[in-house]
Amino acid sequence: MAREVKKAVDTALVDKIVAKHRTREGALLPVLREVQDSLGYLPQEALERVALGLGLSLSRVYGVATFYSLFYTRPKGRYMVRVCESAPCHVQGAQEVIDALIRELGVSFGETTPDGRFTLEKVSCLGVCGVAPAVMIEDRVYGNLTPESVVAVIQEYR
Repeated sequence: MAREVKKAVDTALVDKIVAKHRTREGALLPVLREVQDSLGYLPQEALERVALGLGLSLSRVYGVATFYSLFYTRPKGRYMVRVCESAPCHVQGAQEVIDALIRELGVSFGETTPDGRFTLEKVSCLGVCGVAPAVMIEDRVYGNLTPESVVAVIQEYR
């Protein structure tokens, strides 16, 4: 397994983002979103700077960062592969599609491929039940999938 190289956090950038939002009511969510947009994820050091800058406890900041599924406290892949696990997808064969994805990518849910290209996530519902089973890669939905067709979709992104 590839060893993760720790990059230094640009604390001046994080401090600038915090300063921009500090006086806003409910600044934490916009600050976390902007920090993640800038850094690609929310590393521990950035969360500590946000907590300090907003006068919040680190546990509160970390709790918010880990509660929302669109925040990442670990580096994510270039492509987010979201697999729908709703009842309609399940009934239409989502488990076989999931098994094919796990085999093809070589990672489980919540993990990123060693090359940093793909992160695999499960979601409750993509809202496209008419084309179940479905996955979303970035903002594109793929439906009516089979184990073979989902592997072909992944190959398009390699």
